[in-house]
Amino acid sequence: MTAEQNLEYYRIQRGIPGKQCVKQALKEVGLADTGNKKYKSFSLGMKQRLGLALAMLNQPEILLLDEPINGLDPFGIVEIRNLLLKLNQEKNITILISSHILSELSNLVTYYGFIHNGRMIKQLSNDELSKECNKYMEIKVDKVEQMSALLEKKLGCTAYKVTPDYMIHLYEYLDQPAKISELAIKNGINLNSIALKEINLEHYFIQLVGGENHE
Repeated sequence: MTAEQNLEYYRIQRGIPGKQCVKQALKEVGLADTGNKKYKSFSLGMKQRLGLALAMLNQPEILLLDEPINGLDPFGIVEIRNLLLKLNQEKNITILISSHILSELSNLVTYYGFIHNGRMIKQLSNDELSKECNKYMEIKVDKVEQMSALLEKKLGCTAYKVTPDYMIHLYEYLDQPAKISELAIKNGINLNSIALKEINLEHYFIQLVGGENHE
C-alpha cells in the first residue's frame, strides 16, 4: 500500500470521519509527495513519519512516542527531531517521549522525568537540568575541609560541593586552575589532581541512579 492508502485504511478502521484528514496528516509529516511509492520501499525515517501521520489523523492534543529515533541514521534523526519540534510549536501538541538516547533528548525536550526500576525518581525542567550539568573543576587534595575553607575565605567561592568520595567540584574560576593550585600549595595542601570536567545527560542519569550499585 502507498502512504495514503495505509492511512485511509486506518482512518476507516478507527471510524474517523472525513477523508481530508489523511492528506492533512501526510502533509504535516512531509509525506504528501510520495505518490504511488509503496510502504515496503520506505526508508526507516519515512516509516517513522508515517507512524506519526497515523497518530495525527484525529488531531490529538498529546502524542506519546516510544523511542521515535531508534535505529535512524543521523539524517533521519534530524528529520524526526525537526518534525517533532514543528508539531509542538505550530500545532501546539504536547509530546511525551520515552527514550534511552539521552543525548538526543537534550535537543528537544523542555521537561525531564527520569524513571528507574519502574519508578519516577526525578523530575526537572530543562533550565534546572542545565544547572545540574554545568562544567566544573574537579580538585583532589589531601585536606578537603581546609581547601574548602580556603576557597570560601580567600577567593569568595560559594559555588562548589564536596562529593562522597572527597573530591571538590568547583563551579567558579574554571579558567584559572593555576590560581587554585597556588592556593593549595601555599597553604601546605597536597594537590593530587585538578581537571576541568563536564556532566552530560548520560552521566547525570548514571549519578542519579547511583550507577551499578543503585538498588
